[in-house]
Amino acid sequence: MASSDIRTTFQSFRDDIDAYNDRRERLIKASRDITNLSKKTIFLLHRLVLENAESLDDREVYLAAAKKGYEKLREVQNAYAGLRAELLEADMFWRYERQVSPGLQEYIEALSFAWYLEHGSLIPFSEVQKSISDSDGKAYFPLTVADYLLGLSDLTGELMRFAISGLSRKGGRKKAMEVCAFVRTCKADFDRFTPFIYELRKKQSVTTQSLEKIEDTVYAICVRSSEYDLPPEMLDDIVASISQSSRSKRGDEDEE
Repeated sequence: MASSDIRTTFQSFRDDIDAYNDRRERLIKASRDITNLSKKTIFLLHRLVLENAESLDDREVYLAAAKKGYEKLREVQNAYAGLRAELLEADMFWRYERQVSPGLQEYIEALSFAWYLEHGSLIPFSEVQKSISDSDGKAYFPLTVADYLLGLSDLTGELMRFAISGLSRKGGRKKAMEVCAFVRTCKADFDRFTPFIYELRKKQSVTTQSLEKIEDTVYAICVRSSEYDLPPEMLDDIVASISQSSRSKRGDEDEE
């Protein structure tokens, strides 16, 4: 083989490696931006629920929060639409899946939280895939079962915060018990997939910790409630006042 042919071959190798690294860096940056947007959406959902803590209609509060969350997540969906050419070219998604996965899991966590507020259930796989597809139903890239389950596993941490912070609302005791039962069911269902998805085992340990925190809270509420022969409405008021005074105290300590 002539030296010029060898040079041409290695120049081709160099171009391929440069193209791979450039695309990889673009996807890492996009995934980081998507992660940040998704986290902001989660914070927004928590804030909207707490800001309307005095509302008497929980359902109305949750639906309004979910609607705002969906609107915020359109930024993420637009970002994925922009990555379509990067990922579908010669099935590049499978080559760069590890760069896409972290942001996608965070997006699924935010989307599933909004879905839970609206429907009170886990978001179906088909709905997640639909959310990252165009108006004709053509996916920007394939959604893997692993990313779907890993994103849902992260949701349990947000449900723990939602349940505990929601104690200040009227009916918060009942909601905390509902969330506790829901997270317990999720953990039991997800545990069956841990032998097949390596990263899920680690996330399930975090889910276990979240479940224990909810159970401890619910247990304390049940024990304290049994000590008072009061109507449920009065107990809700007591719990709400204690939660609000506790938050005010923490706020004063932070200012000091």
